[in-house]
Amino acid sequence: MIELEMANLEETTTLAVTLGHRAFAGMVITLDGDLGAGKTAFTQGFAKGLGVTRNVNSPTFTIMKVYNGRLPLYHMDVYRLEGSGDDIGLEEYLNGDGVAVVEWSELIADVLPPERLVITIERTGDHARRFRLQPIGEAYIKICEGLSL
Repeated sequence: MIELEMANLEETTTLAVTLGHRAFAGMVITLDGDLGAGKTAFTQGFAKGLGVTRNVNSPTFTIMKVYNGRLPLYHMDVYRLEGSGDDIGLEEYLNGDGVAVVEWSELIADVLPPERLVITIERTGDHARRFRLQPIGEAYIKICEGLSL
């Protein structure tokens, strides 16, 4: 597990952009944290690292939004999802050719792949955040190597 303290939004963005540069096809990132923790802000930086030029916002009422960059970005917010994600075909995107970023992932734990990058975000101040990154699988351990800010 890697724990990183971010003092402000700029540091969060730097972390996210770095991970976006390291992203690979089939990658799955789960983002967990309270409302307002910074899950969407992280995803915006991650998308920037993937080369996404469109405005990225929360797909709260649509479940998923797709953005084009050097890899497709499947941004999922499953907060309002009832039942399992396999009921609406999320597995296709979780095992697809792009990168899946899943907010509130504990609600679809039964369809998540065994290997993934689990990120928990905790508010530690008005703009400060603590990021806990748990890479599960060799590919995820590799992309987390040397992360520090």
